[in-house]
Amino acid sequence: MEWSVSSATNAYLDTLKLCKDQRRRQNSWKTPEPESNEFISALAAGMKAKLIVEVTSGVSPSTIALAAAARQTGGRLVCILPERVLDESTKVIRDSGLRDMVDFRTGDPYELLPSYEKIDFYFVDCQTENYARLVNVLDVNPRRSVIVANHLVGGKEGLGGHVKGMKDRVEVRSIGEDMEVTTIGRTDQKRASERKQATKSKWIVKVDKESGEEHFFRMPRRSGTSSMAATQKSKEFTNTIRS
Repeated sequence: MEWSVSSATNAYLDTLKLCKDQRRRQNSWKTPEPESNEFISALAAGMKAKLIVEVTSGVSPSTIALAAAARQTGGRLVCILPERVLDESTKVIRDSGLRDMVDFRTGDPYELLPSYEKIDFYFVDCQTENYARLVNVLDVNPRRSVIVANHLVGGKEGLGGHVKGMKDRVEVRSIGEDMEVTTIGRTDQKRASERKQATKSKWIVKVDKESGEEHFFRMPRRSGTSSMAATQKSKEFTNTIRS
């Protein structure tokens, strides 16, 4: 995957600010895993995902994070959710200034997902009913794509890399305690050899002018390392230090 450091950095900072603003408006918003929303936003933006699809039970910080990523890549977020939460979800996204980035779809995800081909980034909230079977109708980009299963709590299992037609082309990583990230792409001998080599990296510092916070990013120097390196350890990818 071609990796964009600038897009990842901008999406991270954008998500940080937008989610903070939304928490001020709605105190009930909680994030189970610190920095998880900023992480998925940076991951989607860094890999230049154009078609991002989220299946969720209601708009959440992850929806804002993915919409912020779509704004950086010039792509779009398709958010599939129940009709009963559509009005509330639309308001949250509109208040965040991201309405043009999100296409809301309501109904059964199992029936709606087949309408989307070569998805670059797929995010599923595992609080959604029958979330595991959705992978059977999922059409992801075979060249490079990412699947994120979130809210794996209460004994729930991830997707385990079981992606239709992608046998031996997936790598699965656990991020924190409740998130699983599956990366999909070619895994030929050359790429396998590259992954064995040590990856050089550099640190990027961005300062949030509004809050004065300093954000340190560890990014791969080589574009070929892509999000494989980014998903290995979220703490290596983003380390936020408050001034």
